[in-house]
Amino acid sequence: MAGTGALKIAEQIKLIAAEMLGRRMHDPRLGFVTITEVRLSKDWQAAQIFYTVLGDDDDRAATAAALEAAKGQIRTAVAKSVKMRVAPTIEFVLDQLPEASGRFDELLASVKAADAEIASKAEGAVYSGDENPYKLDEEDGE
Repeated sequence: MAGTGALKIAEQIKLIAAEMLGRRMHDPRLGFVTITEVRLSKDWQAAQIFYTVLGDDDDRAATAAALEAAKGQIRTAVAKSVKMRVAPTIEFVLDQLPEASGRFDELLASVKAADAEIASKAEGAVYSGDENPYKLDEEDGE
Protein backbone atom coordinates (compact mmCIF):
# COMPACT_ATOMS: atom_id res chain seq x y z
CA MET A 1 0.00 0.00 0.00
CA ALA A 2 2.39 2.63 -1.19
CA GLY A 3 0.39 5.12 -3.22
CA THR A 4 -1.61 8.06 -1.95
CA GLY A 5 -4.71 6.61 -3.60
CA ALA A 6 -4.37 3.48 -1.49
CA LEU A 7 -3.90 5.59 1.63
CA LYS A 8 -7.09 7.52 0.89
CA ILE A 9 -9.06 4.35 0.26
CA ALA A 10 -7.68 2.79 3.46
CA GLU A 11 -8.68 5.88 5.44
CA GLN A 12 -12.18 5.77 3.96
CA ILE A 13 -12.52 2.08 4.84
CA LYS A 14 -11.34 2.86 8.37
CA LEU A 15 -13.99 5.57 8.78
CA ILE A 16 -16.76 3.41 7.33
CA ALA A 17 -15.85 0.44 9.54
CA ALA A 18 -15.65 2.63 12.64
CA GLU A 19 -19.04 4.18 11.90
CA MET A 20 -20.61 0.79 11.25
CA LEU A 21 -19.27 -0.62 14.50
CA GLY A 22 -20.14 2.45 16.52
CA ARG A 23 -23.61 3.31 15.28
CA ARG A 24 -25.15 0.60 13.16
CA MET A 25 -24.02 -2.67 14.73
CA HIS A 26 -26.05 -3.73 17.74
CA ASP A 27 -24.41 -7.08 18.48
CA PRO A 28 -24.21 -7.63 22.25
CA ARG A 29 -20.92 -9.51 21.80
CA LEU A 30 -19.28 -6.40 20.38
CA GLY A 31 -17.07 -4.81 23.05
CA PHE A 32 -15.46 -1.39 23.12
CA VAL A 33 -13.63 -1.56 19.78
CA THR A 34 -11.17 0.92 18.29
CA ILE A 35 -10.13 0.65 14.65
CA THR A 36 -6.42 1.45 14.63
CA GLU A 37 -5.34 0.89 11.03
CA VAL A 38 -6.40 -0.44 7.64
CA ARG A 39 -3.93 -2.02 5.23
CA LEU A 40 -4.80 -2.71 1.61
CA SER A 41 -3.12 -5.33 -0.53
CA LYS A 42 -1.15 -4.10 -3.53
CA ASP A 43 -4.03 -4.89 -5.89
CA TRP A 44 -6.60 -3.36 -3.44
CA GLN A 45 -8.53 -6.66 -3.38
CA ALA A 46 -8.06 -7.34 0.35
CA ALA A 47 -8.22 -5.08 3.36
CA GLN A 48 -6.86 -5.94 6.79
CA ILE A 49 -8.62 -3.94 9.49
CA PHE A 50 -6.62 -3.78 12.71
CA TYR A 51 -8.56 -3.22 15.93
CA THR A 52 -8.12 -3.14 19.69
CA VAL A 53 -10.64 -4.16 22.34
CA LEU A 54 -10.90 -2.87 25.86
CA GLY A 55 -11.26 -5.80 28.25
CA ASP A 56 -9.99 -9.28 28.95
CA ASP A 57 -9.52 -12.35 26.74
CA ASP A 58 -13.22 -13.27 26.89
CA ASP A 59 -14.16 -9.79 25.64
CA ARG A 60 -11.62 -10.12 22.81
CA ALA A 61 -12.97 -13.51 21.77
CA ALA A 62 -16.59 -12.30 21.81
CA THR A 63 -15.68 -9.20 19.84
CA ALA A 64 -13.74 -11.25 17.29
CA ALA A 65 -16.82 -13.43 16.74
CA ALA A 66 -19.04 -10.34 16.36
CA LEU A 67 -16.61 -8.78 13.86
CA GLU A 68 -16.47 -12.02 11.89
CA ALA A 69 -20.27 -11.99 11.67
CA ALA A 70 -20.30 -8.32 10.60
CA LYS A 71 -17.77 -8.68 7.75
CA GLY A 72 -20.42 -8.86 5.06
CA GLN A 73 -22.31 -5.80 6.25
CA ILE A 74 -19.12 -3.76 6.47
CA ARG A 75 -17.98 -4.90 3.04
CA THR A 76 -21.38 -3.91 1.61
CA ALA A 77 -21.11 -0.46 3.21
CA VAL A 78 -17.58 -0.06 1.82
CA ALA A 79 -18.79 -1.09 -1.66
CA LYS A 80 -21.58 1.52 -1.56
CA SER A 81 -19.40 4.35 -0.25
CA VAL A 82 -16.03 3.86 -1.91
CA LYS A 83 -15.85 4.11 -5.69
CA MET A 84 -13.92 0.97 -6.57
CA ARG A 85 -14.34 -1.59 -9.30
CA VAL A 86 -14.44 -4.42 -6.75
CA ALA A 87 -15.00 -4.08 -3.01
CA PRO A 88 -12.05 -5.55 -1.11
CA THR A 89 -12.46 -8.61 1.06
CA ILE A 90 -12.20 -7.76 4.73
CA GLU A 91 -10.14 -9.43 7.41
CA PHE A 92 -10.17 -8.26 11.01
CA VAL A 93 -6.85 -8.53 12.85
CA LEU A 94 -6.40 -7.93 16.58
CA ASP A 95 -3.77 -5.22 16.96
CA GLN A 96 -1.00 -6.30 19.33
CA LEU A 97 0.33 -2.76 19.79
CA PRO A 98 -1.17 -2.11 23.26
CA GLU A 99 0.34 -5.29 24.71
CA ALA A 100 3.69 -4.59 23.05
CA SER A 101 3.74 -1.01 24.34
CA GLY A 102 2.90 -2.24 27.85
CA ARG A 103 5.88 -4.60 27.71
CA PHE A 104 8.03 -1.76 26.40
CA ASP A 105 6.97 0.41 29.36
CA GLU A 106 7.95 -2.40 31.76
CA LEU A 107 11.38 -2.67 30.13
CA LEU A 108 11.91 1.10 30.35
CA ALA A 109 10.96 1.06 34.04
CA SER A 110 13.45 -1.74 34.77
CA VAL A 111 16.23 0.12 32.92
CA LYS A 112 15.41 3.30 34.85
CA ALA A 113 15.61 1.38 38.14
CA ALA A 114 18.97 -0.11 37.13
CA ASP A 115 20.28 3.36 36.23
CA ALA A 116 19.15 4.71 39.60
CA GLU A 117 20.92 1.85 41.38
CA ILE A 118 24.15 2.54 39.49
CA ALA A 119 23.87 6.26 40.24
CA SER A 120 23.41 5.55 43.96
CA LYS A 121 26.48 3.32 43.99
CA ALA A 122 28.48 6.02 42.20
CA GLU A 123 27.67 8.65 44.85
CA GLY A 124 30.70 9.48 46.92
CA ALA A 125 33.03 7.57 44.63
CA VAL A 126 36.51 8.98 44.12
CA TYR A 127 38.96 8.61 41.29
CA SER A 128 41.53 5.87 41.69
CA GLY A 129 44.20 8.13 40.23
CA ASP A 130 44.35 11.75 39.22
CA GLU A 131 41.17 13.45 38.08
CA ASN A 132 42.80 14.13 34.74
CA PRO A 133 45.01 11.17 33.83
CA TYR A 134 46.41 12.90 30.77
CA LYS A 135 49.74 14.62 31.17
CA LEU A 136 49.70 18.24 30.10
CA ASP A 137 52.79 20.15 29.15
CA GLU A 138 53.38 23.19 31.32
CA GLU A 139 53.61 25.35 28.22
CA ASP A 140 50.24 24.17 26.81
CA GLY A 141 48.48 25.01 30.07
CA GLU A 142 49.52 28.66 29.99
